[in-house]
Amino acid sequence: MSASEDLIASTRELLWERGYVGTSPRAIQQRAGVGQGSMYHHFSGKPDLALAAIGRTAEEMRAAAEARLSGPGTAVERITAYLRRERDVLKGCPIGRLTQDPDVIADPALRRPVEETFAWLRDRLAGVLAEGRDRGELAAGLDPVATACAVVAVLQGGYVLARAAGSAEPFGQAVDGVLGLLAAHARPGA
Repeated sequence: MSASEDLIASTRELLWERGYVGTSPRAIQQRAGVGQGSMYHHFSGKPDLALAAIGRTAEEMRAAAEARLSGPGTAVERITAYLRRERDVLKGCPIGRLTQDPDVIADPALRRPVEETFAWLRDRLAGVLAEGRDRGELAAGLDPVATACAVVAVLQGGYVLARAAGSAEPFGQAVDGVLGLLAAHARPGA
């Protein structure tokens, strides 16, 4: 990898582990194995590098979600595939964790990819749910937008519960619960 790619990869890891405030330029340089000159050759500073790292993480998160949500099956089967995909639950969501970082939330440029990623996910889930409703797989009264928002909230809340408990079990229970609610809206034979 190039120095800029090493810096982005290191920043992504450190943001997930420590958050923005806890990620110093020195720690990034040490992890990437590059000097200060190389960092400032490629990026104007920590905010610029963090923006590149957050953007890359957001792209990968969307691609992983899209792979499951655009796959075969009913709406509930595709959402199930997305919710049950392999995750490092105890580390939390690399994008969701950034919402707890006051410096990220206070900076419109750093907050933008976080906000856009969650908006994309809610819209994408709402589209899958609307498709399922329109195909008769889900009850006609299902509100795709509100349900999609609930799915995202349960997913993010599941991470929080798992981290608080030091166990992936609460995350699994949260996923089971939201899937049970979706199954209750599935139409028989669909």
